[in-house]
Amino acid sequence: MGLLSFFNREVAMDLGTANSIVIYNDQVVIDEPSIVAIDRNNNKVVAVGKKAQLMDGRTDNKNIETVRPLRGGVIADFEMAQHLIRELIGMTNVNRSILPPSLRMVICIPSGITNVEERAVRESAEQAGAKEIRMIHEPMAAAIGIGIDVLQPDGHMVVDIGGGTAEIAVISLGGIVCNNSIRVAGDEFNDNVVEYMKRQHNMIIGIPTAERVKIAVGAAVSELADPPEDYRTTGRDLLTGLPKEILVNYKEIAHALDKSIARIEQAILDTLANTPPELAADIYRNGIYLAGGGALLRGLDQRVSSKTKLQVHIADDPLRAVARGTGIALKNFNKFSFLIR
Repeated sequence: MGLLSFFNREVAMDLGTANSIVIYNDQVVIDEPSIVAIDRNNNKVVAVGKKAQLMDGRTDNKNIETVRPLRGGVIADFEMAQHLIRELIGMTNVNRSILPPSLRMVICIPSGITNVEERAVRESAEQAGAKEIRMIHEPMAAAIGIGIDVLQPDGHMVVDIGGGTAEIAVISLGGIVCNNSIRVAGDEFNDNVVEYMKRQHNMIIGIPTAERVKIAVGAAVSELADPPEDYRTTGRDLLTGLPKEILVNYKEIAHALDKSIARIEQAILDTLANTPPELAADIYRNGIYLAGGGALLRGLDQRVSSKTKLQVHIADDPLRAVARGTGIALKNFNKFSFLIR
């Protein structure tokens, strides 16, 4: 067993639109933004993750380009995705030995992914050095990561709001009974903030600034019991072209995000409408579980609960719920093998 483990390495990866998390030896070893900085002169990677994010929108070198390989939860740039996966694997040191080990990977994917998109993920991982690649659907991985016993006949609803997609699924007996995958999530929230600042304050901000605004004062409702302090936001005045700073409050951001959150609410209602009656009764007792970075949006649980008349629970450490579930599935491969494609 020891000799076999020497020649085999197993890695679980949550390849996300906004962030990618890698689990190795039951530990989160990589948690980096899904962004690559590349030198177009020689096609070499200059930076990946946090270092590349610092360059986003800031570099004055026209030959250095920052690229986000994933859009809407799927690979938008095949070559950059290969670079990203290869660099993330390199950061784990799993291949640094005299005889490179055989690498098995389990990668989580959106439940609404097409065969073409799934093949792009698989081929990117193969080109990055993985010998065996398996896939698990994000809402199933999230449920496992939350601590739900997905093999039991009890029905549970999981809503995973990541960077590119919101995944809504009803899970029972180790299967996804009904699901809905919509491309409304963290990236669209950022776009909403950019558009709001432009329309309401005549100020242009970049996506990284919008992300910081969302984290600092993002909210799903306009009335919070414990509201965050107003956030100082700096950008460029649309009329004068000069830098300026304004204070933004959570009520403004709740207004900016309202329509996008309403679409997620509707997707939840549509999924509930398609749920078999017995499982609907289970969900009434168990409530709805929120995971992903979107679950951290202030008041989202309150708003979804008001809309559905159901209890809503936020997962512990929702940002890593999917990655944690992917790691558990990999560690207990025989138990969950029928869930992994």
